[in-house]
Amino acid sequence: MANLKESLQGLAGQFRGLQGRHPGLWPVVPRVALMAGAMLGVLVVAWGLVWRDQLDELEAGQKQEVKLKQEYVDKLRQAVNLDVLREQKEQVSQYVQLLEKQLPSKAEMDALLSDINQAGVGRGLQFELFKPGSVMVREFYAELPISIRVTGGFHELGAFASDVSNLARIVTLNDMQIQLNEKSGQLTMDAVAKTFRYLDAEEVAQARREAQLARQAAQKAGARGGAKGKAK
Repeated sequence: MANLKESLQGLAGQFRGLQGRHPGLWPVVPRVALMAGAMLGVLVVAWGLVWRDQLDELEAGQKQEVKLKQEYVDKLRQAVNLDVLREQKEQVSQYVQLLEKQLPSKAEMDALLSDINQAGVGRGLQFELFKPGSVMVREFYAELPISIRVTGGFHELGAFASDVSNLARIVTLNDMQIQLNEKSGQLTMDAVAKTFRYLDAEEVAQARREAQLARQAAQKAGARGGAKGKAK
């Protein structure tokens, strides 16, 4: 214990009387401490000015490397399965073409409306209402709702719904409500029949222009609202 105390006192004694002396004349321990402090200062400055940014760049590069490796694996997998993917794409294209054939053109809409009417008349139903509504244009197709009210027996109504679903063109029955006429014993069905037709190239271009204009108007309205909020 006495030896340790003497050693510590000896080390402390080397730090006395250093003021005004050239560092080269300092004892060994103060010189080593000075060099260690200088080196630590250099490391701190280098970290703040150079190494931190480089380490950030290194970390970003490592993340980019992982991302690129995953993209490479995905593209390699696609390349290996290219023939299968091409076959699947062809099958999807054929299926889309089949669905498009089930959509009437603008010129065929009148004939389709007649087919819906004949499906009810052929089952002995009485149409009390058959009113086509406004055409709703979507991005690639147009939707035509038709409000209908038919009266007849239970089985005839069921057969009519089945006939409509089996038409060559796509027709759906929506919002169906069936009520019983207690006097006649007949059923009255109110429904909205919806049929669809594909848009020609000019109509598709027009629909896209209108959608673009609507988005631009919404963006301008949002910008004006934000400016008013900041002004307040």
